[in-house]
Amino acid sequence: MLSKNQQKLIRALAQKKYRKQHGLYLVQGEKNVLELLQAKVEVQQIFATPQFILSHENTLRHCQVTECDEQSLSKVSTLVSNNAAIAIVPIADQKEIDKSGFVLALDGVSDPGNLGTIIRLADWYGLKQVVVSEDCADHLNPKVISATMGSFARVDVIRADLEQLLSHYNGPIYGAYLEGQSVHQTPFAERGLLVMGSESHGIREKAGQYINQPITIPAYGQAESLNVAMATGIILDNFRRSI
Repeated sequence: MLSKNQQKLIRALAQKKYRKQHGLYLVQGEKNVLELLQAKVEVQQIFATPQFILSHENTLRHCQVTECDEQSLSKVSTLVSNNAAIAIVPIADQKEIDKSGFVLALDGVSDPGNLGTIIRLADWYGLKQVVVSEDCADHLNPKVISATMGSFARVDVIRADLEQLLSHYNGPIYGAYLEGQSVHQTPFAERGLLVMGSESHGIREKAGQYINQPITIPAYGQAESLNVAMATGIILDNFRRSI
């Protein structure tokens, strides 16, 4: 059963300032909690229904688990419905950026759903990290975690000064624009950096000044633009086919 203090903490962790204050974040729903456990990420506490506990006895044997009914979980969850589990997870120390391979960097992507989908795409295409500018959406936002569909447990999100990263990067820096070399003809390098801009402003000038390989996704119809997550998926697919 959830105590009043536990309910208060779970509700608080839906907000960025309290995640930072407590050094904790939420992972909600059956799939995401199982992905978390399979990735052997440190977990402080799990609140789960009897059915979830019974179904995943072996996976949960080393965890601190509190049994709750579905109504109690749904009451404190940010999900529309949660009939399985909520995990409280310590925020891990940020890792260093690995520049030895292909780096995906996001400039001001503020929509949590888009960020979560991009993390999922990175996982699909075998990237182990995503670099985000300081003003990107918080990757520990429950909406971002949910949109990753479990990929958050396999992809490190590294918040960085994007301008500093780009100014010191030695190699091809690709940037997605409405004009540039077609991704269908771009000979992507196995070691390179791809910058994707925000939904409303694209790549801003501070980052754009360092891009030496402007690229574009050719349009064949009349749509004005593509969603940033969709565009990221198309470019990553072309990158994988090129190398």
